[in-house]
Amino acid sequence: MTSKNPDSTDASPTGSSPLGALSDAGVSVWLDDLSRELMGGGQLQDLIDNHHVVGITSNPTIFASALSRGDLYQEQLRRLANEHSSVDDAVFTITTDDVRQACTILQPIYERSAGQDGRVSIEIQPRHARDTTETVAEARQLWDTVGQPNAMIKIPATREGLEAITTTIGAGISVNITLIFSVERYEEVLDAYMSGLEQAREQGRDLSQIRSVASFFISRIDSAVDARLDDIGTAAAKALQGTAAVANAHRAYAAYEKVVASTRWQELAGAGAHPQRPLWASTGVKSKALADTFYVEQLVAPGTINTMPGTTLTAFEDHGTIRSDTMPDTYTEATHTLEKLEDLGVDLAIISIDLEREGLEKFSASWDELGTTVHAELEKEA
Repeated sequence: MTSKNPDSTDASPTGSSPLGALSDAGVSVWLDDLSRELMGGGQLQDLIDNHHVVGITSNPTIFASALSRGDLYQEQLRRLANEHSSVDDAVFTITTDDVRQACTILQPIYERSAGQDGRVSIEIQPRHARDTTETVAEARQLWDTVGQPNAMIKIPATREGLEAITTTIGAGISVNITLIFSVERYEEVLDAYMSGLEQAREQGRDLSQIRSVASFFISRIDSAVDARLDDIGTAAAKALQGTAAVANAHRAYAAYEKVVASTRWQELAGAGAHPQRPLWASTGVKSKALADTFYVEQLVAPGTINTMPGTTLTAFEDHGTIRSDTMPDTYTEATHTLEKLEDLGVDLAIISIDLEREGLEKFSASWDELGTTVHAELEKEA
């Protein structure tokens, strides 16, 4: 679908591209994709130079896809096979090498933005997401192995992950907290970040060198809620389709604003700490009823990040628009939307728990696929 959002108003400065206007509005444009093909073919540099991309996120699904296409991994796989590397070691080497290379490409952005952008995220193994000790250990190993200050370690926002987030931040490691679906869990993530900063301060660390983003997932919420609204089948239910995810995100941004205005945060900021920026993830539109730029246009707020798959980034650059109103103006509307969903029996708390479990299952399946592909290549090259 390539239609524009009819409710949008083009507020782009004259001569500015849609992505340029988004950047001017205070939204950092990150790419949700990473591969050697992207880096080696000059496509990533072009996105940086000409399309306002200032960061990258990755996950097991992205790495599995990258390894399945092209032959740019074959030489390294051959070497790893000759070294009799295990599958886990080979996957670790390949993925950290890719992230290190991407960090090098984005280093100039990292320096120009004083560490704000130019970031590249790499995720812990999904099987460790519910084990606090293993998460902390792998986060440290990934951080040390990539060895670049603009890396970010992705830790899922599971219940067990909250303590790991605090400990990892306390150790001075920059973290991207991922798989956030509910505002309640997001508030816990904000608390975990501040607790980590407080630990780091107690240890005498420079808080200005620690960065974090909180990845709030968008389209998956609408997919799950809309399926329940379909089952309800009433006119009131149909009228609410495609509204839950944006309303949920707007409430999350309100929670973020409340925290950065708090006395606790102001004390940390006075010690040099930076806010944990909200990051809108899963912004590729899955419903044919919505414009393909919908989640980008509806989530414009200063100090945020939108990480987009390549198709969404291309669509927004082609025909995206920036809404003339700002996100805070819609908080009351968001609250009413969520209340209407609750009145219909749509329980976002339960849906969020299901989405977290499903998200981990999908990433685990992708990790298994990645391991199976590497194993087959190692056997072939041995």
